Amino acid sequence: QVQLVESGGGLVQPGGSLALSCVASGIELKLSDMAWYRQAPGKEREWVGTVTAGGNTAYKDSVKGRFTASRDNAKKTLYLQMRNLKPEDTGDYYCNARPMTSGAEYWGQGTQVTVSS
Repeated sequence: QVQLVESGGGLVQPGGSLALSCVASGIELKLSDMAWYRQAPGKEREWVGTVTAGGNTAYKDSVKGRFTASRDNAKKTLYLQMRNLKPEDTGDYYCNARPMTSGAEYWGQGTQVTVSS
């Protein structure tokens, strides 16, 4: 059974930092493209950033230079370091896994990030 478990969310003031983690089980992480998504209250879920199985990264324009996604395949963990957070970064953050060996897609349960003074 595949499980993705996010952690690290919380309340932070504008300009602050948070680090999210996503621990995967039941999949071969090193063979999976991994991504972060977020969903703000009342809005649709949106893509934030990707770390491919090969280690390449890509980010949504509004988070470039502030967010850094990384992965540790040995620990089966995906990370999202978030700096200079803004109120518009508020939302539930989700981990997404797409194993290259299948057409499946998996989601975590999400972790809440609130940026507010």
